[in-house]
Amino acid sequence: MSQILSLFAITGQIAIVTGGSGVLGSEMARTLAQAGARVVVIGRRLEACEEVVSSIQSSGGEAIAISCDVTNKADLERARDQILQRYGTIDILVNGAGGNQAAATVSQERSFFELDEQAVNTVFGLNFQGTLLPCQVFGGVMAKQGHGSIVNISSMASLRPLTRVVSYGAAKAAINNFTQWLASHMAQEYNTHIRVNAIAPGFFLTEQNRFLLTDVNGGQTARGKAILAHTPAGRYGTPEDLAGTLLWLVSPSASFVTGIVVPVDGGFAAFSGV
Repeated sequence: MSQILSLFAITGQIAIVTGGSGVLGSEMARTLAQAGARVVVIGRRLEACEEVVSSIQSSGGEAIAISCDVTNKADLERARDQILQRYGTIDILVNGAGGNQAAATVSQERSFFELDEQAVNTVFGLNFQGTLLPCQVFGGVMAKQGHGSIVNISSMASLRPLTRVVSYGAAKAAINNFTQWLASHMAQEYNTHIRVNAIAPGFFLTEQNRFLLTDVNGGQTARGKAILAHTPAGRYGTPEDLAGTLLWLVSPSASFVTGIVVPVDGGFAAFSGV
């Protein structure tokens, strides 16, 4: 049994979670801490990150909070220096920062031709640049030390084009391509012990998509009903549903796994609708 458990051991490793104060990011941070990692929770709002850190510490885990804009390279470099000064290494990077905006989403009130250009650019930048830049800054440490695991958070919108979420879907599709490119690049140019993978969650209720899936009274929108009807599991995902896949990808058990995108979607991608 101890040999099996060692396959998933990450005790003492330094793990960064961007978007760590969000619904999914905070649960991933807690998962890594419960597995024994020392977690750096990164987000724009320090107070929200500190709340996650407090919940981790109250459960006996180790974590620190750093306020950082993942679309600002200088800000990321400042965070990197803080982390290295404290811990000296970076073993795991989970790129969980992302989100959508109503103004970048097609609706009855806003056609594709009326999408707000700034909102489209903001959504694409947050999701794609907000993944690429942390890979440059924190992944650069991994390249120098010769090991590390990066997990990018994609979306089901990257694998099956979904109506309405124009910029968000395009950015997540770009993340998939980037994940495969970076996996090959790191292994060929730096070290085969640096792995890069992605998780593509299906439909999880978060602050960013709640406006699409629920109405003002908390009931299901027509879109929400259609999604559940096309999800064989018959429910939305919960943040805890990502825990097993995340631990597998960052642990020694996935030492020969790199460049893949893992759907965690309740069967949505497999269902034809009939």
